[in-house]
Amino acid sequence: RTADGGLVYHTTMRLVVALLVCVSAQAQDFSNIKVEKVSAGHQFTEGPAWSREGFLLFSDVPADKIHRLVPGKGVDVFREDSHGANGNTFDTRGRLYTCESRTRRVTRTDKNGKIEVLAERWQGKRLNAPNDIVVRRDGHIYFTDPAFGNQADTRELDFYGVYHISSKGEMELIARPSGRPNGIGLSPDGKILYVANSDERNLRAYQVDRRGTVSGERVLISGIDGVPDGIAVDEKGNIYITAKGVAVYTPEGKLLETIKIAERPTNCTFGDPDLMTLYITAQTSVYRVRLDVRGAVP
Repeated sequence: RTADGGLVYHTTMRLVVALLVCVSAQAQDFSNIKVEKVSAGHQFTEGPAWSREGFLLFSDVPADKIHRLVPGKGVDVFREDSHGANGNTFDTRGRLYTCESRTRRVTRTDKNGKIEVLAERWQGKRLNAPNDIVVRRDGHIYFTDPAFGNQADTRELDFYGVYHISSKGEMELIARPSGRPNGIGLSPDGKILYVANSDERNLRAYQVDRRGTVSGERVLISGIDGVPDGIAVDEKGNIYITAKGVAVYTPEGKLLETIKIAERPTNCTFGDPDLMTLYITAQTSVYRVRLDVRGAVP
């Protein structure tokens, strides 16, 4: 074997190994998944968020409540008069962030129950109806502000928005899509922001730098089957989009699988202590699916 031949051989083998590692990292087994209903009888569920304290929160928007589900113990009411709570999420300090569609604001609730308003106006005008929210590990906040149904009749802004609130509390408009932005999520490393567009039936991706600044808008996934809503991301970077079922895509935008749900799903998040259960809100019920991958903590 010549020196050049050996170099080519070893270079090729390294590329093959890297490719196999990449494929293995994204591979998932969906053949034996079981969809289980864990709560029912609600009006319209949304905004699932897992707390490290061992429970799931989810909104019932028309009922104006946030519910708490403790695995194995059932469901109770976490918050009455939730102001039309829709999307929810937690930060690494255990604080709760909520998109309140009726009061048109974004709030943060600390561990003692104190509620702080983070956003309610842009350039003097009230927000449309904040919908979904994600918080990066370093405290940067991103949320969508569409308008559905009668929300569109009373809005003051003449556009739909995606916003960023810096770790210092400074708010900026980062996108004004023609269609309505809905679900929002981050890649595991926090460097890519994903936004589902319900009208255009696509998923946009944005680059995010260490300062939380967003740039480089692109359409990552187009032609989604159904109306895309909420988003979850696993530790391998795969993206779960609630639409007609829960569509699972690779980080490159290739469809891996669609998890079928008895009702139209609205949102999803990873939960349980090992973060290997996908909780799915779907109109009147909440479902869960055990998977062989952990959810990402962006």
